[in-house]
Amino acid sequence: MSAAVRFGVNYTPSVGWFHHWLDFDLDAVRADLDSIADLGLDHIRVFPLWPYFQPNRTLIRERAVADLVRLVDAAAERGLDVNVDGLQGHLSSFDFLPAWTRTWHRRNLFTDPEVVEGQAAYLRTLAAALADRPTFLGMTLGNEINQFSAAPHPDPDPATSEQIDAWLTRMLAACEEGAPGRLHLHAEYDATWYQDDQPFTPAQAARHGAVTAVHSWVFNGTAQRHGRTSVASEHHAAYLVELSKAWADDPRRPVWLQEVGAPAPLVPPEHAAAFTEATVAGVLDCPDLWGVTWWCSHDVSRDLADFPELEYGLGLLTNDRRPKDTARALERAARTGFTAPQRRTTALVVPADPGSRSLCAPGGPVYDAYFRLVADGARPTTVLDTRAADRDHLSARGITEVVTSDQVLPPHKDH
Repeated sequence: MSAAVRFGVNYTPSVGWFHHWLDFDLDAVRADLDSIADLGLDHIRVFPLWPYFQPNRTLIRERAVADLVRLVDAAAERGLDVNVDGLQGHLSSFDFLPAWTRTWHRRNLFTDPEVVEGQAAYLRTLAAALADRPTFLGMTLGNEINQFSAAPHPDPDPATSEQIDAWLTRMLAACEEGAPGRLHLHAEYDATWYQDDQPFTPAQAARHGAVTAVHSWVFNGTAQRHGRTSVASEHHAAYLVELSKAWADDPRRPVWLQEVGAPAPLVPPEHAAAFTEATVAGVLDCPDLWGVTWWCSHDVSRDLADFPELEYGLGLLTNDRRPKDTARALERAARTGFTAPQRRTTALVVPADPGSRSLCAPGGPVYDAYFRLVADGARPTTVLDTRAADRDHLSARGITEVVTSDQVLPPHKDH
């Protein structure tokens, strides 16, 4: 891992959104990539749509895979490394699942043996197609695929944490079989860290794969509760990075802020650049940060229907590839020299029990205590309650002070 933090963007094609795979236009892709490279970024994360690439369990379309390789080669020509998400899965409020897993062929995404082997074959095929490309970073299993495993999804594929553990092991092994030694990982939305009954657990996020990935969105109650300029909103990404470290076995495990954005109307467009600057400054103060990958590159075209309103304006660039103020804010960060931050010496205790994750969620005592510490000028990290007295663990992480939520928050007063 390089000592320098990577800066990149999740690539949303300006023409056709992710449906561009149906009518792949390399010239349009090249123009998009030019506009990204002009910002001084060094990588993109790309999203093949699973049903378009594997419409039948035993049919992985060679032409689609070839188009993915052409995209990666075009990115390389512009100095951009590429991470590839495999199982899409879920994007911008839409689900994209192949027909062989739904309705008349309804089978569990995580536990059905034939589905699992079909997924493994797909991930292995994509990884193998790119294994000889030096700018291929590696595979992410899918985009926030944990949203299929439990509520609030309207039609979830239920699984136990043990079954999810086996699924993650199998999928990551398939990626490694296809492209040995690359940066293969999995990534979930923040229910993994906040939802008590979510079968994807913090321990899995922090121990499976080459790096830990976190996705930070302040529409999860943070901005609603505290406001866009609050300590909690501007440091939410840093909080997730440091929260993830409590469960890691490796005290220097890298953490990738793989998604973060400025969602309107909670962050109005005229304030998005300031939010971007504050968020990036906060997360750059986290040791062992692999990179920051903004959501997203280009706005969704207004010609496309039925997206939530906020999705249309999340791009760093407009639909006609003009950079916004947010793009310039990220560009400044990417082009500025980076000094590795000092270790964080104060650790807030968090529950190891995954059934108590809501204590860490917006409104929970761990969450509130963390941001009270930040507001008071501290640079906190976190430690599991089961490791809070483990001197070797604390020493390995540079922790010299351990505090609990009760010690940080004012006493509760009954009314």
